[in-house]
Amino acid sequence: MKVTSLSLWKWNGDTVEPTCLGHAEDVNEFGYFQRGGVREMLTFISRTIVKRTQPGQRQSVEQDQYLVHVTNRSGLVAIAVMDTEYPSRSAFCVLGKMCDDYHDKFGDSWRTVTEADGRGDEHLALAIARYQDPMEADKILRIQRELDETKVVLHKTIDSVLARGEKLDNLVDKSTDLSLASQMFYKQAKKQNQCCAIM
Repeated sequence: MKVTSLSLWKWNGDTVEPTCLGHAEDVNEFGYFQRGGVREMLTFISRTIVKRTQPGQRQSVEQDQYLVHVTNRSGLVAIAVMDTEYPSRSAFCVLGKMCDDYHDKFGDSWRTVTEADGRGDEHLALAIARYQDPMEADKILRIQRELDETKVVLHKTIDSVLARGEKLDNLVDKSTDLSLASQMFYKQAKKQNQCCAIM
């Protein structure tokens, strides 16, 4: 699971190019001489998809071995390019947190921006490092993993209790056998003792 790019944009309508408010890429998996071209492609893909995403809309677009997730919150658009293994639910949680954090830090000042603004770059650089692990963004995913781990521990505990229970059952069966043997011994001893009784 890998986050390749995170960026924030101001949506300017269908006919006008969107304005970049900040971006961060992790292109270390590509060769040194390929990285410039990859960055240009990420910007092109992001700009094109942002332009075609209406306010209030969120969508995922497949591009080669990547999924591009985008959400448009009243003109503030967050977009993430991730591999297909990254859970979509977590991806949209990342986008929501990106918008929330940017809005908390800069307020509505993005609405007046008319040209590319790099104020969000630092915030997104931290976010791209942090959200490489989907559980950092999605609390439900984290809770689900903790539940799965707890379930494994419970299964092991139940198995050990059942193993002890089986041993106890064997002991109870043996004690029942002993009890029957004791009763038989008592009856036979009583019979034997009857013939020797003094009258």
